[in-house]
Amino acid sequence: MAPSRDFYDTLGVSRDVSAEDMQRAYRKLARTYHPDVNKDPGAEERFKDISEAYDVLSDPEQRRRYDAFGPDFRQVPPDVDPQTWARAGAGTGGGRARRGGGGRARRGGGAADDAYTQSGHFQDIDLESMFGGMFGGRGGGGFGPLPGADQEAEIELTVEEAYTGGRRTVTLSGPDGSRTLDVTIPPGVTEGRRIRLSGQGGRGGDGASAGDLYLVVRLAPHPRYRVNGRDITTNLPLAPWEAALGASIVVDTPGGEAKVRVPPGTSSGRRLRLKGRGLPNPRGRPGDLYAEARIMVPPELSDQERRLFEQLAVVSTFDPRRRP
Repeated sequence: MAPSRDFYDTLGVSRDVSAEDMQRAYRKLARTYHPDVNKDPGAEERFKDISEAYDVLSDPEQRRRYDAFGPDFRQVPPDVDPQTWARAGAGTGGGRARRGGGGRARRGGGAADDAYTQSGHFQDIDLESMFGGMFGGRGGGGFGPLPGADQEAEIELTVEEAYTGGRRTVTLSGPDGSRTLDVTIPPGVTEGRRIRLSGQGGRGGDGASAGDLYLVVRLAPHPRYRVNGRDITTNLPLAPWEAALGASIVVDTPGGEAKVRVPPGTSSGRRLRLKGRGLPNPRGRPGDLYAEARIMVPPELSDQERRLFEQLAVVSTFDPRRRP
């Protein structure tokens, strides 16, 4: 199936796409279909379509005219009103320019597309205007240097580092050897978050722009904290009398110490919420910290402790195995 001649469809983007997202889509397609890296017979034609589409849509004025007049925008005089042009095309059935011949520019000299002008004469479409700019000539072939590829690497952080953010020095190994980068960690980064380092990805060919490097955050296992999104869970060891009578307990959080109130009659597994004490969120509500009760008993009892527990066993009617 021939690729769509709609420039937005060619790049696989919507008509309201931002310039940044359009460039990202173009670079991905260009790396896939560039004739230097893709030897498929149809790759060269596909690359030309991608090049033309991006060359037009990346230019604000050309994009405005393309949005107004569609594929005929090159044949429309600059002072024509879009609505007048549309009415003229609908009324005559032939007022708009039509593509002729094979419908595509071909690599090489003088064998460009032919297009009908409004006067009915043939006109050569200049390859430089079609494939210029980003793809200005390399060796007369019309293909420019290939942009660098985006790359990914992982960065392992402690929960404390993810909470506070800060500066980190990372060393990455690659085919060209090792390199060291200073990275700014935003406060509140979560598992799987990508930190972008602009221009630190793969090198571009012949002076083309380098790709970006994305550091994917991985949180290292922690002896005290378990992280789920922005929420953090920590164990809260309690003595039997603290759980039974209630208490105010100091707990460690990644942001420092905090107090949690233990209600009387707390059993193991009960989760006590400290609102907003999870991972911070610069753009919204922070996560919460949950202190999960764990009732602990002395590993060895003194004589007095033993007597007190024995007295409790005699007077208490509590049966922990009774079903409700």
